[in-house]
Amino acid sequence: MPTVPILMPQLGESIAEATIVSLGIRVGDQVKTDQDIIEVETNKAVMSVTTLCDGIVAEVRAAEGQSYAVGSLLGLLEVTDEEVVRTGVETLEGIENKRQAQTHESADHPREANLHFALSDDAYEESPSVVPSVKGLPVPTGVMGAHYISPRMRARMDDLGIREADISAIAGTGAGGRVTVDDLEKFLTYLESWPSSPASPMRLAVADAMRRSWTRPLATVGLPVPIDRLLDHRRAQSPKPGLTLYLLRAFALALKENPATAGYLIGDKVVHPRSYDIGVAVQVNDGVVVPVMRAVDQKPLIELIAEYDEIVDRARRRHLAENDGKGGIATVTNFGTFGLTTGTPIPLPNETLILGIGAGSKQPVWNEELETFLPVTVADLQLTFDHRVVDGGGAGFLLNRVSSLLQQPALL
Repeated sequence: MPTVPILMPQLGESIAEATIVSLGIRVGDQVKTDQDIIEVETNKAVMSVTTLCDGIVAEVRAAEGQSYAVGSLLGLLEVTDEEVVRTGVETLEGIENKRQAQTHESADHPREANLHFALSDDAYEESPSVVPSVKGLPVPTGVMGAHYISPRMRARMDDLGIREADISAIAGTGAGGRVTVDDLEKFLTYLESWPSSPASPMRLAVADAMRRSWTRPLATVGLPVPIDRLLDHRRAQSPKPGLTLYLLRAFALALKENPATAGYLIGDKVVHPRSYDIGVAVQVNDGVVVPVMRAVDQKPLIELIAEYDEIVDRARRRHLAENDGKGGIATVTNFGTFGLTTGTPIPLPNETLILGIGAGSKQPVWNEELETFLPVTVADLQLTFDHRVVDGGGAGFLLNRVSSLLQQPALL
């Protein structure tokens, strides 16, 4: 019977690998076209690998917990000739025939040989076990390393998948305090006795994003804002909007009034937003995902509630579509949900701004009319920005405008 490969699909244009979460098939299982058979985790979401046709599982070559590159061979299906005709799927036998035909053609036309590629079972990695693209090391504190990295050291780091930040705690013994390859090897040997665990694709993705974010000069400004009016407004709504949604809407309106603050510096140009699409930081297992709410400036708060609740729910379940996390110009985050009153959020590498809000607390605030202190619920706003694009004054103006809108919730 013809054999059809089960391959790791391209799960998104920026996805190069995925980790097997669970295998839903065993040898001998009968499967149908478009059936979910393998659950995989990328650095953005949990997705499913589906079948291209009806068939019987002949081999399963993937293992749970292992990472595989796009195009890797995960298993084989035995199918009928009729099924091949019905679906048009490519069989391993057909791939081998193409390979042999192209081999003969390349021999006849050697100048064109470089235009062909081998199409055979060997073209698919059978057990690639991809090494994650970003690695982190637990490091002790209290020691310093040199900034300069020699070409030999750089090559060794590349072999190990280690970044500069990973070796910042190594005390160099080379000239001028330079960290040598020998220093690195001794450090890695020292860490072998430490407890460790493999980093998840989500953890690695967050680490990579934060590393790239910190290549820019980031600064943070803060402002306390009274939120009693907002809380009163929220209690009167049905369904009740979350505090983060109020922040999201106020942020979008403030940015629309001053779009330059949401610009992104590319070379000698500042690229301005064409749509006020704002991301929402959502805590998930071992990381954070940022689904994007579209055109937030164009929809009143009450119309955003269902859309917000739905996308946050999918984010928590790691069932976001590829485009759900793309195109945001800024992000909001509510670290107050963890009981934190202040923080310094970090914007994504492709964004200039991130706005955070802490937990509210009762504070005595002076009332000029009554000439006395009154208890007021106050929450701290924190705005982190790329200082190449926005200065402290511009960030302060933006933050004050967000504060003003939050104190007029009926306008949202």
